Amino acid sequence: MTLNKLELSLQFGSFDNVAEHRALLSRATVTKWIQHALAVDAEITVRIVGTEEGQALNAQFRKKDYATNVLTFDYQQAPTVMADLVICGPVIEREAKEQNKSLQEHYAHMLVHGTLHAQGWDHETSEEDANEMEAYETDIMAELGYPDPYAKD
Repeated sequence: MTLNKLELSLQFGSFDNVAEHRALLSRATVTKWIQHALAVDAEITVRIVGTEEGQALNAQFRKKDYATNVLTFDYQQAPTVMADLVICGPVIEREAKEQNKSLQEHYAHMLVHGTLHAQGWDHETSEEDANEMEAYETDIMAELGYPDPYAKD
């Protein structure tokens, strides 16, 4: 499998346990996860934020007053993807516990999910689109050595 070129900027905001999250998210690991979801070359900034920053961005850009797991800001899809992925560390940590997943596994899934959004994939327009996106995410996660992120216990 040939992986597409990725220029990655990896940033960390301030929140409890940020050191634990930073230790799981090396540049090489994040690059690998994102590259497996890329159909073209990309320039992506990934910012891991706390609840306050995540909530403020979600309120400003989606008019939803809560912190969500991942926000994707896609600026260009071709010929090179240009996007920002904002991931709320505390939300990822909480969801991983609720879903009985490792923190690393859930980060991998959310980075794959956000990267697909950056390329135009959508799961909110129709059930068919949602099923197609989930199937593709499941395939990518399997390539990365992780189980189906949508499997129910």
